[in-house]
Amino acid sequence: MKLYTKPGACSTADHIALQWTGQPFEIEVMSKESLKASPFLAINPAGSVPAIVDGDFTLTQNAAILGYIADTYPQAGLAGDGSARQRAEATRWLAFVNSDLHPAFRPLFAPAVYIADADQHEAVKQAALAQLRKLFERADRQLEGREWLAGFRSFADPYFYITLRWADGVGLDLGGLDNLTAFKQRMAADAGVQAALKAEGLT
Repeated sequence: MKLYTKPGACSTADHIALQWTGQPFEIEVMSKESLKASPFLAINPAGSVPAIVDGDFTLTQNAAILGYIADTYPQAGLAGDGSARQRAEATRWLAFVNSDLHPAFRPLFAPAVYIADADQHEAVKQAALAQLRKLFERADRQLEGREWLAGFRSFADPYFYITLRWADGVGLDLGGLDNLTAFKQRMAADAGVQAALKAEGLT
């Protein structure tokens, strides 16, 4: 299995998940330029990561890839113990990160998508920061008494960790959310996380 990733993008979550499987895999670290070059566009016409190639099978979209990794290597337990309930719980929190949390960052990175008036961009960003704070507060409550979002380590956790790194990058105030702090520390100390970050040139 080969993963196409870009340092610090949501694809780093897939990289961590692959590390957690303990199985061999390849990565190709992409740049802004190589994402738009013909060889990669043949893999993903959208010109974005993540993408994986596994033999004659190509897959894009983060949630789909994380699910594929979990199903390909069930022994890693990334979707739980094999029961429908644990799979659903892991998927619930993957959906939270993928559908609620991740898109909430976009106004910070591209406010012009939402409003053309540059004078209003700061207001758009402040509204996004407030919304993100609420979403992270929800996650903090979920982590009360738990080490992992679903109650067990799952494919939701690497993706969530990447959004926490983004939060640091945009200066989002997460003060008082002690469960998030503990989660970040656990992830940062994890050997698989460290290996993925090192391979992508991240710290």
